[in-house]
This record gives sequence, structure tokens and C-alpha cells, in this order.
Amino acid sequence: MDDLLRAAAERSIRYLAGRDARPVGPMPGAVERMAALGGSLPEEPSDPAAVLALLDEVGSPATVVGTGGRYFGFVTGGSLPAALAANWLAAAWDQNAFSRTTSPVAAVLEDIALAWLVDVLRLPAGTVGAFVTGATMANFTALAAARHAVLARAGWDVEAHGLFGAPPISVVVGAEAHPTVFKALGLLGLGRDRVVRVPADDQGRMRADAFPRLEGPAIVCLQAGNVNTGAMDPFAALCPLAREAGAWIHVDGAFGLWAAAAPGRAHLLAGVELADSWATDAHKWLNVPYDSGLAFLRVGEALRAAMAVSAAYLPEMASREPGQYTPDSSRRARGVEVWAALRSLGRAGVADMVERTCRHAERFAAGLRAAGYEVLNEVVINQVLVAFGDAETTRAVVAGVQKDGTCWCGPTVWQGRTAMRISVSSWATTEADVERSLAAMLRIAGERKVGKLTIGGW
Repeated sequence: MDDLLRAAAERSIRYLAGRDARPVGPMPGAVERMAALGGSLPEEPSDPAAVLALLDEVGSPATVVGTGGRYFGFVTGGSLPAALAANWLAAAWDQNAFSRTTSPVAAVLEDIALAWLVDVLRLPAGTVGAFVTGATMANFTALAAARHAVLARAGWDVEAHGLFGAPPISVVVGAEAHPTVFKALGLLGLGRDRVVRVPADDQGRMRADAFPRLEGPAIVCLQAGNVNTGAMDPFAALCPLAREAGAWIHVDGAFGLWAAAAPGRAHLLAGVELADSWATDAHKWLNVPYDSGLAFLRVGEALRAAMAVSAAYLPEMASREPGQYTPDSSRRARGVEVWAALRSLGRAGVADMVERTCRHAERFAAGLRAAGYEVLNEVVINQVLVAFGDAETTRAVVAGVQKDGTCWCGPTVWQGRTAMRISVSSWATTEADVERSLAAMLRIAGERKVGKLTIGGW
């Protein structure tokens, strides 16, 4: 075991040391060689050292270097050194974070990390949190609590009686709500298509002047950080409207909620504290290893009512039991690396990481505009949308950037326009990474422009 773990550590360190020297996306040959990992299941045991070697030598070249400083394809953080090291230790501990009995250390670290998160994200005092897999499950968890709360006010116990015969729930979303919100609503039996969609402005923000009149049980889903533009819904205008109607207010803040940690960006979230629940990811802007999502509730009783489980063999304790607040029972101790990230960064470090990546996004936008390309969004946090001409040209530039390997960006369509999306979320991104990546983008876009002119005009 000792030799195997040392070998795994050495291979991991070697992988991380070499990430800047390799293309951000895997080369085609590396993907093809993964066939060596398959075949029929071996009839006899294999030497663990040989298994590890095969995994590293074939698997490592086929990875996307999301831990480096030049991956901008999705809102994907790298892994902070302290968080990665804590993740290794937590894997060795192999704790089941269900309860204080199954893992006292996991429960205590969750308590501490959640309290720190409520503080750094500027959520109301007394807010209760839960660790889940990601923002999809965080939305599901918070909306399950919302479903419980609005039906309980109407005299219906949804956990006991289900939705058959229950009072109908109105669900309001913005026109640019993230698809995972609809997935969560579908899983909860509230329907993906039964929602009331409120028009959005040109940045994807829900329009307060188009907010509908609500009656009866209702849930309003707002957004902190549009996945394309980074824009925030106008919480200060929308929350009072929803509150007046007696609606539960949920905020999908998968990455945008972290803007609250940066004093220079926190104003973008004015009014978000008026909500009843919030969902976010720690594996995005906090840069901890996958997977790590968070659901926060103003009133913890609603979350426990929706998630609690009881059985004769489970201990009854007066203190908070983590597993009574999440969909999972057995689960890994995600709080360990979140605690390590926050402890290592401190308040100032979290703020700097958010602000620094936002400045990198602004630099990308400025450089692309200066070269004559159209930036389609107001760059308020870490998202940049750029068009290099028509849809065909933009798609060709994106493909060229991906093939080049200097950096990695993906395509999107924003309000009918094809664009390249640049998401800057990694602690590892430096000014040199930005300049190197920007130069590659402009070179590839310039080659495409010249090529089209040669063929017969752009």
C-alpha cells in the first residue's frame, strides 16, 4: 500500500508539473489510445502497480487540463493546492459524512465551513447549508425545501401525501434560466414546461416590469450569474414583488453568488440576501476538486422536513446531523477541502481570487474589442462573449482555438448570435496566461479572416 500510494503521488505531481507544457485539450491520438483501458474484464487479478501505471500512461494524456491556467471553456475552477492536498487526505480517511457517528471530523468541518461560507457570501445570519454534488443537486435540494414550505402554508404535507391532490404551485423563472433549474423542477414533479417564463433584457436579466401577478403557492427562481453573460437578476426590485405575493424566492447562483466575496463586485448582488434559498458550486469559483455543491436555506426547518430520514438503527442526536439535510445518505466528506480552501485563502484571498479572474475577463474583452471583434455582453464578472463575424466564421475560430491547444474555449449562441464564450474561473490563471491565450485567439481569427478574403471576400 505504501509503495502504491507513493507512486500515485509521484505520478500526480508529475502530471501537475507538466500541465503547462501540453495542449489544454487532449490530442486525437490520446483519445484513441484509451481503447487500451477496455476490452474484456480480466479473469484474474492484476498487479495494482500495473493498474495504476496503465491508468496514468493512457488516461493522463486524454484529460482536459482544467486544472491549468488556460482553460476557459466552462465555468470550471482548478484545484487550489490546499484543497487538493486535503482531498487526498480525505480520500485516505474514506469517511462517510452522513452523521457525527459515522464521521465526527467530517461533521465538524462541515459546520465550520458552512458558517464561513455564509459569512463570505454575505447571506443572512442563521442561514443553514448542505453539501451536495453540484449546483444541479443544490437547486433540487433547495427547491424541495421550497416545495415543502409553500405547500405546508396551504395545509398540505407533500412528503407524506405527495403531489396527487396537492394545491398547484406556480413556478416563475426568467427567460434565460439555466437548464439545470428545469431539470430540478422536473425531478420534483413540478414540471419543466408548467413554469411561467418572464422576459429578460439584453443581458439575460429578468425584467421586473414584466413580473407576473401571483396567487396561491408560488416559487420564484432568480439567477445570480447568467451562464453566458454573467449578469445578475435585479434582486432588489424582484424580491419585494415576490415577497408581496407570498412566494418562496430561490436563487440559482452556481458561480455568480461568489461575486459577493469581492468588495468591488458585491454591489451586483444587491438584494440577493432577501431570498429564501440559494444554490452554488464550490468547485467553480472557490476552486476545490470535483464535486462540491452547496444549498443554503434561510429557514433550516424547511430543508430538514424535505430531506430527513428516520430508521431504528440511526442514532438520534440533539446536534445537527448532516445527512438529515441532503438527498444523499452515504456520501464523501466534501467539507474537508472546502474548509482547507477557506482556511488557506482567508477572506482576503477569496476576494482576490474572484476579483483577479474578473480583471482577466475584462482584459480579454478589451483585447478582442481593440482588434475589431464584437464583444456581445457587458463584462460584469468573469464571462466574455465574442463574435468573430458571422456564425460560420465564429464556429471556425472556436474550432481553431480548440485544435491549437494554447487555450480552450467553447461555442455558444446568445440571443441568436453565435459566439465564443470565455469563462475565467481558475486561481491558476495568470496575466501571462491571458496574454498568451489572447494572442492565440487573435492569430487564429486573423488567419481565418485572411483565408476567407483569399477565397473571395468576407
